[in-house]
Amino acid sequence: MCARNIIRKAGDPVLADVLVKTITGGMDQFLWTDAVDILIIALLLYKLILLTKETRAYQVLKGIGVLFIAALVSGGMQLPTLSWLLNSLLSAGMILAVVLFQPEIRRALEHIGRGNIFSKEFIGSLMSESKLIVNELHQAVISMAKRRVGALIVIERRTGLADIIVSGTRIDGRISAPLVENIFEPNTPLHDGAMIIRDGTIVAAACFLPLAEDIAVARELGTRHRAALGISSVSDSITIVVSEKTRVISVARDGKLIRYIDGKALRDLLESIFVQERDTATFTLFKRRAKDEQ
Repeated sequence: MCARNIIRKAGDPVLADVLVKTITGGMDQFLWTDAVDILIIALLLYKLILLTKETRAYQVLKGIGVLFIAALVSGGMQLPTLSWLLNSLLSAGMILAVVLFQPEIRRALEHIGRGNIFSKEFIGSLMSESKLIVNELHQAVISMAKRRVGALIVIERRTGLADIIVSGTRIDGRISAPLVENIFEPNTPLHDGAMIIRDGTIVAAACFLPLAEDIAVARELGTRHRAALGISSVSDSITIVVSEKTRVISVARDGKLIRYIDGKALRDLLESIFVQERDTATFTLFKRRAKDEQ
């Protein structure tokens, strides 16, 4: 009644009556089934967020959510061209989401058939792949550092490294600690060169990288470190280096080399890449824990 009185005072009693009737009429048509419908959708969205929170799919879902909100806003503001464009992107995005989330959708359907779609085991199964990659790569790097086995691992990100990949031997294998260690084992065919990782897969090994041209760097560090600095200067990749002489683990990014990376900082870095993509925050974190080479 407050809204009716305000509009009546503004001089339009007819509009006040229409407004009140519209609101009260809508409430009269709101059934208990509508409340159940809303609760079910909210529960499904909540479970979907839980399933993807610690995976890279979460970033894709956030992007789709931003497009959806933008489409609603453009429709409400009567922007037909922008609204049409965003709706078209959302329509194509649904098909793209099916392609991107094919493994997750397959596992979800399997668990629906088993009746445990909301179980902790199912949630863990969707997140286990990324965490498995982190564990395997972390285990391999720490093991090689302890055994004084040199390694050069390049993790591709937004900038493609196709020209680097073709210079090596194609692998296309799943990441596992034994495979990584075997590739860099001394006196094996693929140990001399860089390993390229793309989307959680070992794409190639024994690849040639551009070397940093800084003379000071060349005198103080070995070829692997120069190669790591070289590739990080021309791309947004992150490169992990294991020194066979000092057993020191280093990370090169944006043309800078951070040395003396410990196990905790290495795991934080790998999780930021393969699990949560907290690029800037995590790099700052492990940079504080590391010591720059003097």
